[in-house]
Amino acid sequence: MTVEFENVTTIAAPIEVVFDLSLDIDAHLASMADSGERAIAGTTSGLIGLGETVTWRARHFGIPFTMTSKVTEWDRPHRFVDEQIRGPFRSFHHEHRFEASESTTVMTDRIRFDAPLGPIGRVVEHLVLGRYLRTLIAARGQYLKGEAERRG
Repeated sequence: MTVEFENVTTIAAPIEVVFDLSLDIDAHLASMADSGERAIAGTTSGLIGLGETVTWRARHFGIPFTMTSKVTEWDRPHRFVDEQIRGPFRSFHHEHRFEASESTTVMTDRIRFDAPLGPIGRVVEHLVLGRYLRTLIAARGQYLKGEAERRG
């Protein structure tokens, strides 16, 4: 069963600043420092672009995970999508949307994923992974908000 959720962050910075920061590997690593996340292959620093991949290694729930994501869609500065092409999920799709208003950018993260392991995975994805990923994405949004507003 697929889990879907959305996180909305309002940021007092120009849309281009927020868009680029969302693609910045170094900013992502800083936002995920608690999990010891590292970029180990593909684009490992700076901005990632359309068609490019990054392989992440991190520890979640005390377990090491490796996941390769690819930027599959791109409409600068309004939207991009990254998707797991190799890793722990049966599927993982992350759509990033950006809408500018007079003095802010509304950043919306839409996540859709399926856990592995059949029926056991379906229970885990709802009770554990969904909640955990919501927390991670919200924390990342707040980190990007602080960085973008400082740079903005």
